[in-house]
Amino acid sequence: MASSNPVFSNPAFQEPGAGRRSPGAAAPTAAQATATQAATDTATTAHLEGMYSAPAAGAIETGRMTVEDTVIKTLGLFAILLVTAVAGWIWTMSSVPATGRPNVLPWIIGAIGGFVMALVVIFGSRTKVRPPLIFLYAAFQGLFIGGISAFFEFIYPGIVVQATLATLAVVGVTLALFASGKIRASARATKIFLVAMVGYLVFGLVNLLLMVFNAPIAGGAFGLYSVKLFGWLPLGVVIGVFVVILAAYSLVLDFDSIQQGVRNGAARQHAWLGAFGIMVTVVWLYLEILRILALLRGNG
Repeated sequence: MASSNPVFSNPAFQEPGAGRRSPGAAAPTAAQATATQAATDTATTAHLEGMYSAPAAGAIETGRMTVEDTVIKTLGLFAILLVTAVAGWIWTMSSVPATGRPNVLPWIIGAIGGFVMALVVIFGSRTKVRPPLIFLYAAFQGLFIGGISAFFEFIYPGIVVQATLATLAVVGVTLALFASGKIRASARATKIFLVAMVGYLVFGLVNLLLMVFNAPIAGGAFGLYSVKLFGWLPLGVVIGVFVVILAAYSLVLDFDSIQQGVRNGAARQHAWLGAFGIMVTVVWLYLEILRILALLRGNG
């Protein structure tokens, strides 16, 4: 009997020769039936062995999102980011010989362009995933990261290497813990994360407004982040450590969402969204670590 499930249309699940015998044909003898069954079993076994020995179907063959394909796309986006980061670094430092100061234009352009492209990708992906827009986002983010890194490196030599190594360490440890199953996203932790994120965004907005209006309480280059606790510890360091923990948990949510997309059989194009999400989180993590180190260096 034919099944409505296409999986069971495979010859391995069908009676040999069913539906192909002519109405007037004589029924096969027992010996013929035995020989036919033996031949069929041999062919089926060979077919199954061939299937098991064949390479596993990838994203291209299946047209579905896979973890491996998402990793490749993530590395590709970071390659674009690194190329434009080098350009942003060179552009930023190009004004130092003449003016003695870095050029802030590259990272301002990169920040605005990256923000706009992030909004376009996030809201546009509800109807269709457009990889070229994600490429543009990575390019703008690279310009921003390269420019602002050069700016901080000019003030605090060696800070970029420290921030990069710390970022890689946090990402590596988080990925290792997630892969080993020792850390997972939970409904309760996610609620706490969302509340903390709202609080952090409100604090950032208040700090920005205080800096814009030059409020006395927001003294220092980082505003409220520069306020000293106990007379020596910058408030921004305490907040920064907390935010790094938030960013690490955000990575856990990213990894979990990618796995869920794979389990749901999402289309291959959605791997670009997974790569985009990881890049957003890692960039955020890097910037927070860079700010922590700048506060510590400036405090010293």
